[in-house]
Amino acid sequence: MIRKKSRREESLDHAELARLLPAPGDPHLSLDRHLLLEEHLMSEIQPTAPAPAPSRRVLLIGVPVTAAALAGAFAFTMLTGSGGSGTTAATPPPVEAPVVRIEPGSTAQLASTVEHIAAAASASKTPEPGPGQYIYIKSKVSYLSVLHTDADKSKTLVQPLHIREAWNSPDGKQGWLDEPGYQPKGGITLNSDVESSLNAPSYDYLKTLPTDPDALLKKIYKETKGQGNSPDQEAFTTVGDLLGEQLAPAKLNAALYRAAAKIPGVVVVDHAQDAAGREGIALAHVDQQSGDRTEWIFDRKTYAYLGSRGVQVKQADDVKPGTVLEYTAVLERAVVDAQKQRPGAQGTGA
Repeated sequence: MIRKKSRREESLDHAELARLLPAPGDPHLSLDRHLLLEEHLMSEIQPTAPAPAPSRRVLLIGVPVTAAALAGAFAFTMLTGSGGSGTTAATPPPVEAPVVRIEPGSTAQLASTVEHIAAAASASKTPEPGPGQYIYIKSKVSYLSVLHTDADKSKTLVQPLHIREAWNSPDGKQGWLDEPGYQPKGGITLNSDVESSLNAPSYDYLKTLPTDPDALLKKIYKETKGQGNSPDQEAFTTVGDLLGEQLAPAKLNAALYRAAAKIPGVVVVDHAQDAAGREGIALAHVDQQSGDRTEWIFDRKTYAYLGSRGVQVKQADDVKPGTVLEYTAVLERAVVDAQKQRPGAQGTGA
């Protein structure tokens, strides 16, 4: 599986933007005009590579001048993975991000909560994909689109909630992605010759990872050194990326949770909601540089993984605290017999 490396980037200040962009000759663009330009660019840009899971966010600042708006529209297209030929359905316009109450996290119940989660993961009957089969993940998702600013106000815009389906072979060499409105009609190939790693994990690769939490965490820190905003944040993000559009052996899943509990700054949030509206308990970590908190959400009774949520907890880049920057919900996880096949259609569901 190839993941989209859409890491949060630092925004440029106005002085640097002035050096990079030509002097504006037009008045401020309205949000509607900005989005119209984005949609036009999306219809013109051809996809040159598969669009993997957008598991890392990029915050884009929409500067209200013509040249900057065009550049922002291009970046917006790359972020969402939209674009393609005339067969691509129109991308739905982004919507204003929801805002929720920020519930403080605590380490008081961290050890016991993680043990419940790890025990549930160990006991789960994870299907074993065989040669020629595919790992199927169906999710409901919404990711950050753009932060639009003008002279009077700013808006954090996100994708409307939508369905995303991914198929990946156990070796990670073949796959398919169907995400109506964000990929060409019918989907795109995820075929790849990239060597599997923590940044591009396959099921076969995950089977080689150590199931001792200390050894596993040491490997994660070593192989992600220099990435992200901090070693701890990158380690937490890397573990989280393995929980979404992927299938991992039960013992490794348990080890991942126990390893995550050892990362400084990890807390338990008693109440969180995934993209499907399911309430649960969460393991969370705050990115001290960007000010947002990543939450992995689990069923309160079964401790099964439900999805994730990114919530701004500190004011940054005009994003107010409580803003939900992204959220996901895993609706179905299965092994099927063919690419583009869904569980129940002569496949092996799970």
